[in-house]
Amino acid sequence: MEIETEQVNRVNGIRIHTPEDFAGMRAAGRVAAECLDMLVDYVKPGVTTGYLDDLIREFVLDSGAASATIGYRGYRHASCISHNHVVCHGIPGDRVMKEGDIANVDVTVVVDGWHGDTSRMYAFGEVKRRATRLMDITYDAMMAGIAQVKPGARIGDIGAAITELAHKNRISVVEDFCGHGLGQVFHDEPNVVHSARAGTGPEIVPGMFFTIEPMLNLGKKDTYILNDGWTAVTRDKSLTAQFEHSIGVTEDGYEIFTTSPKGYDKPHTVTV
Repeated sequence: MEIETEQVNRVNGIRIHTPEDFAGMRAAGRVAAECLDMLVDYVKPGVTTGYLDDLIREFVLDSGAASATIGYRGYRHASCISHNHVVCHGIPGDRVMKEGDIANVDVTVVVDGWHGDTSRMYAFGEVKRRATRLMDITYDAMMAGIAQVKPGARIGDIGAAITELAHKNRISVVEDFCGHGLGQVFHDEPNVVHSARAGTGPEIVPGMFFTIEPMLNLGKKDTYILNDGWTAVTRDKSLTAQFEHSIGVTEDGYEIFTTSPKGYDKPHTVTV
């Protein structure tokens, strides 16, 4: 295992954070999680994705944080809101959400230089059983991947666990996007691939910070990006879902930085 010491400590190119850094990630992760908790009261048929993004923008500012996505590569919004067959990076706007729609809301905030990145699935009114099942399996797949995180394991173990659960349920795993390292930068090493073989990839070491954010489709895994340069959709127009947590590797396992303070980690099951 190659160890590199510069201004920051890195193992095989992956930054290793200090115990003090965990406090910064907890603070950022909590604001991001509280933001998604706030949305539960507003996710109803008839709301526009632009209105939800305005709520997110105001919440982040009122929390003394900043949005990492506003201005990122020219992006102008405080969230990505991806509905139905939109895999990720959906742009908020005038779209009116209808009864039976589902959507992933993805936010990244910056608190004192640290990034909190998380997303969850929301249901708009009564949704079909296949949509609820897809969301449940996607959440379970994310948690199955997280459960593999411990010192000495491999990054590929995460994707292997996600793939096993998805394929057991005859659901495909998107391979065009992956999780990523984060901390004082938005995107860093390692890439966390959600479809992988166990025992492959970099060794997991205490102090690593990264996201796990699987995207699962009811149809085939293939995606393409629309002409806006951001919005990724399923090629076969099949329904898709995603959940995301930011985590840190501890001496004996992991810590999730973005757990919902209100227990709303699965908003599509919450009744308000």
